[in-house]
Amino acid sequence: MRSPEPGRRALLDAGRALLGSENLSKVSVNAITAGAGMAKGSFYQHWPSREEYLLALHREFHDTLFARVRAAIADLPPGAERLRTGIDVYLDGCLADPATKALLVQARTDAGLGGEVAHRNALAADIATEDLTAIGWPDPHPVAVLLIAAIAETALLELDATAPRPDLRAALLGLAER
Repeated sequence: MRSPEPGRRALLDAGRALLGSENLSKVSVNAITAGAGMAKGSFYQHWPSREEYLLALHREFHDTLFARVRAAIADLPPGAERLRTGIDVYLDGCLADPATKALLVQARTDAGLGGEVAHRNALAADIATEDLTAIGWPDPHPVAVLLIAAIAETALLELDATAPRPDLRAALLGLAER
């Protein structure tokens, strides 16, 4: 039996490419399959609906980004340096991916992705909570939740600037360190 991975991969890559220039709401199954050079029916061999496909795109984006962050902070003890490293790796990863804007901003308003966005933000807040605890925050979790939201906003501002914003990155860490 032939592996479904090459076709699935081609469809995911086509969607990521489309999200670099299109709004999430405008990415159609027809455009995805055309971008992948595949028949429309092949799309439904991998996902039962467009919504499930968008969820897979969102998960893949964040899985890749989270893996980079985890690898970068793996040998660092919780604290300001680990937090700074994680923030930089996350923001650099967002800036490098043209699909980021659609997967960060537009995903917030997509009903099918709302639960996934909340889940990913909670995972990131759990990591940041460890760092904020080490920094000395007495009740770090609410601060971590707000910090994650500020990091996502910084990612969008950097995308608009098409470059890192060292001032905003420093401000994020400054807020965390009080």
